[in-house]
Amino acid sequence: MSSAAYRQESGYPRAMTGLKQDWGLAAAELDGQGWAMLPGLMAAADCECVAALYDRDAPFRSRVVMARHGFGRGEYRYFSYRLPRLVEKLRGTLYPHLVPIANGWQARLGQTARFADTHAGYIARCHKAGQTRPTPLLLRYGPGDYNCLHQDLYGAEVFPLQVAILLSEPGKDFIGGEFVLTEQRPRQQSRVMVVPLAKGDGVVFAVNNRPVKGVRGDYQVKMRHGVSRLTAGQRHTLGIIFHDAS
Repeated sequence: MSSAAYRQESGYPRAMTGLKQDWGLAAAELDGQGWAMLPGLMAAADCECVAALYDRDAPFRSRVVMARHGFGRGEYRYFSYRLPRLVEKLRGTLYPHLVPIANGWQARLGQTARFADTHAGYIARCHKAGQTRPTPLLLRYGPGDYNCLHQDLYGAEVFPLQVAILLSEPGKDFIGGEFVLTEQRPRQQSRVMVVPLAKGDGVVFAVNNRPVKGVRGDYQVKMRHGVSRLTAGQRHTLGIIFHDAS
C-alpha cells in the first residue's frame, strides 16, 4: 500500500492544531459543570475522512445496532487495534492534558488509585486487568435515530473523562441530534445540559461520577450522556474513550 493510500485508509491527521486548547479553562469548566467544549478540535477534512471509514470493515472489531439492545436507534462501530492514525493520535495526545484533572478528581473523591502520566502506561494497566479490547468508536445516526442516556463503562478500570467529536455539520448535514448530558444530584432532581457542538468541535465530559464542592466538602454526582432524536439527515460522531474493554 502506498503512503498516500495508507493516510486515506487510516484517517491520517492533516493538522492537529485543534489540540491547542485552553486547558486551564477546560479544567475549570469540568470542575464547574462536568463538561467542557474543545472548539475546532478536528479540521473539516479530517472529520470527513474519519466519517468515511464507517462503511469499511477493516478498521473495526464490531458493529452495534442500538435498537437490538434497547440503547436507542442508530448504530456504532468499535475500532480495532491498530487504531487509525488520527484516532490513535487524538487518544494519546489528549490524555496527558486530562490526567491531572482525573487524578485531582480521584483525590477529591477519596480514591487512592492514580492514573499513569501517559496513555500507554494506563493502557498497560487496563490490559493487566483483562481489559484488552479498544473502545474508540464511530457512531452514525439517521432520521428518527437517538441515543439513550448512558455511561461508557467497560470493566473495573475506568478513566473518568472521555471526548466526543462531532464530524457532521448541524443544520446542513442533519437537523436535531443534540448532544445532551444529565447530572444526578443527591436529593435533587436531575439537571439536563445541551452542548452546542459545531462540526469539528469536541466535548470532554465525565464518564460516570465527578466531585462537586459543597458547604461540607466535596460530594459525588453521577453523569450520563446521550443524543436527542434526529429529524433529518445523517450525523457522525467520533468517541474517544481512554480505558479499554474486557
